[in-house]
Amino acid sequence: MHPYSMLSDDYFINLNLCTEMTLPSARDTVLNFFERVQKSFPSMRNFYNRGESGFILEEDKEEVGQQRWMSLETQRICSGYLNPKDPEDCLEQNRLMLELVPYMLSVSPLDCEALDYIVGFDFSYRGNHDALVAEVLGANHAVDSLLQIPGSQTLNYEPSITLSLDDSCRCQARLLIETRTNAYQVKRDEYPDEQITVFFTLRQYGSQSAETRLEDTMLDLKAKSDRLLNEYVIDQVLRPLAQAISTK
Repeated sequence: MHPYSMLSDDYFINLNLCTEMTLPSARDTVLNFFERVQKSFPSMRNFYNRGESGFILEEDKEEVGQQRWMSLETQRICSGYLNPKDPEDCLEQNRLMLELVPYMLSVSPLDCEALDYIVGFDFSYRGNHDALVAEVLGANHAVDSLLQIPGSQTLNYEPSITLSLDDSCRCQARLLIETRTNAYQVKRDEYPDEQITVFFTLRQYGSQSAETRLEDTMLDLKAKSDRLLNEYVIDQVLRPLAQAISTK
């Protein structure tokens, strides 16, 4: 079992390719693309038209919560895998997507607006998500003083930070914590068992050169993501959240 699967209740890896131009939407083009994906992954047999959200091909969700999926939107192609046994299991699927889009969807490196490599972690928690995140991750002195106001309750606390990883600011890393508590739940002191999600995204902005392979860009983003997660995110963010939830 990979360490990522032991850090949270669920984890996922997504790859998003955002394009400058509108992607093809003709019936034959869309079906041929997803039929080619299904040929490589026969278990992806559920195909849906989700209107403005585009088309999606996905597996049945297994009892252990594993699921592959791929979607085609107006200006974005996405590939995702929920709870893979190992992050390396996603590579074949992501490579296939990036290999198919040039000749099946007419996407060139020039058309690339951004390529995102996303690792996400879901933590189930029945309680005030925002208060928990504020308690675990803390804040600067000014914000800490606000948290001590008598009679106050935290309604929204979703830390987010984006860092440039090069001088051009084209390669960026973003850490975002998304909570799902609302004011109605806080007022009634009634909380459903919902998930706090930690997103860690490596994004490469801008068009790629004609000599650049999108697959190579993805591998570079993955390598950076793996290193930064292991050095800065797992012990400083993920494990403290998991430990705090386990004591509630």
